[in-house]
Amino acid sequence: MPILGYVSGDDFTTVLSAAQSGSEDAFAALWRAANPVLLRYLRVIAPDAAEDIAAETWIQVMRGLAAFRGNESDWRAWLFTVARRRAIDETRRRSRRPTTALDDVAVTQLPSAPDTAELAMQNLGTERAITLVAALPPLQAEVIMLRVVGGLDTETVARLLGRSSGAIRVAAHRGLRRLAGIIAEAGVTL
Repeated sequence: MPILGYVSGDDFTTVLSAAQSGSEDAFAALWRAANPVLLRYLRVIAPDAAEDIAAETWIQVMRGLAAFRGNESDWRAWLFTVARRRAIDETRRRSRRPTTALDDVAVTQLPSAPDTAELAMQNLGTERAITLVAALPPLQAEVIMLRVVGGLDTETVARLLGRSSGAIRVAAHRGLRRLAGIIAEAGVTL
């Protein structure tokens, strides 16, 4: 079951069509529905650059929106595919141009605006769940985020990650089993 909100079913088709015709309100509705989930996914696969990658993803979506064809499930698959590709690009870029920490910056010089992703994730339980998922091996974490949070089916996740459907089911099973063990061991409540 997808966690995307606000725009679904018949409303999705109407809103998508309006967004493809240039309606800023319709595009904003698509963004409001998908961006919190997209950020949660990116916080697992690229925690240091999630917001930047999300911004790049939406720029790419805006560029390709008029040519997009498909239903709501296809839309989610396309959105997460674009995001994953942007994350891979960012990883490559960072490996070519390593950065150093800004430990010498005074606390008073750091930005004080609240993190927009944190505002989108208003539920502490959600943050804890994301933290637990992020602690899994990368493939398991990504599969769980795409299947559970992104609402993508096994075949779509398999195509997106370049793996077999069986490998995706095994990764999801192992990841969920590992999460259950972590939660039971720590006595965590979400």
